[in-house]
Amino acid sequence: MRTEIVRQCRKTVHESRARISIVARIFVLCGCCFFQGTPAIAQGEQPEAHPGTSSGQEAKPSPAKPADQSGQSTAPDKSEAKPKEEKEKRGSIVAAPLPISSPAIGSGIIPVLGYIFPFSMKDKISPPSVVAAAGLITNNGSRGFAIGAQLYMKEDRYRITGGYVHGNIDYNIYGTGVASDLKLPLIQTGHAYFGGILRRVWHQFFVGPRFFVGESLITLKPTTVTGVPIPPDVGLQTTLTSVGAVMTRDTSSNRFYPTGGTFFNFASDFFSQGLGSKYSFQSYKTTFSYYRSLSEKQVLAYNAFFCATGGEPPFYGNCIYGTNNELRGYTAGKYFTRYMLATQLEYRLELPMRFGAVVFGGLGGVIPGGSQLVENSKFLPGGGGGLRFQLSKKYHVNLRADIAQGVDGHTFSMGVGEAF
Repeated sequence: MRTEIVRQCRKTVHESRARISIVARIFVLCGCCFFQGTPAIAQGEQPEAHPGTSSGQEAKPSPAKPADQSGQSTAPDKSEAKPKEEKEKRGSIVAAPLPISSPAIGSGIIPVLGYIFPFSMKDKISPPSVVAAAGLITNNGSRGFAIGAQLYMKEDRYRITGGYVHGNIDYNIYGTGVASDLKLPLIQTGHAYFGGILRRVWHQFFVGPRFFVGESLITLKPTTVTGVPIPPDVGLQTTLTSVGAVMTRDTSSNRFYPTGGTFFNFASDFFSQGLGSKYSFQSYKTTFSYYRSLSEKQVLAYNAFFCATGGEPPFYGNCIYGTNNELRGYTAGKYFTRYMLATQLEYRLELPMRFGAVVFGGLGGVIPGGSQLVENSKFLPGGGGGLRFQLSKKYHVNLRADIAQGVDGHTFSMGVGEAF
């Protein structure tokens, strides 16, 4: 019997040397699988036993058998190695140098770097978390940086936000009435900490506390402009401290590019001298967004925004029209008011090669109260369009560039993510 086996082996070698090479590869692959803890035999890839043979006989197949099984045993080894080669990356890095051209703070660049990732790889329910940093450099002397994070965890039961901002901003505030074309250049230097935590309580409703602590110094830049009243805060070191509460309901399909669902947020902040704040006042902001998919590449988005303040805030503690994309087309610093309302509609279209386009329009208004820099209520419509480019295909994060026309002129803005 042994003589017959030796004779068959010699015959096989002389018939095809390539076959021996294949068998050698099989042993190498099986050895690799073994050291990785997944030998082929453990996956059920056993040689077919002949009827009536014992386990000892199965361990001694004929020499030709391994060559015949080479195609079968190689396939599962490759399938086992493939998932390790194509292991999914945990997150996505988003980087963009955003040019800025603003009548309020000049022209420059805002470098943005962010990392989007799941807080836990086992959590398939929570939206992706974000850790980001941004800077600010403009030709009028504005400098600053900010770092922050939004963390979604425990199957979206908790949402945590926190950050730090530091810098100096050179901006203008504008006169009213016959002096509406005049501006007062100011420099505001300071830093701020902020944070909050939300917990899901019922039907996608989240509630929780938040806080804000900031210090700033406002000074007047050398100027020959007259006729614009100087705010009482100029030249004073100001500390603002607040505690507040937030309620949110979020059913949107994608936090970066929603194609369906709604988003509602109400936030109230209470600044008090008892907390160490120089001023005592209250701030209330409400936003509602609705998203509807018209087709695979088309989305209709609607947004409404309301802001109100009470007490005696500093001028920059009021509602500032044009700072939160509530209605594009207006320069931030033109309207500081006690009450503000804006509503807008935006059509979003995905184009080939990761590009996109939007068209938007809306209506808004400001209502002064108490001793405000704006004397009368104003009706402020606006509209425009823009281009989009996908910075992250995995999470559909867009680079945004919009041009918009308002009553007083036009604005150009860029950012990461949609306007709302």
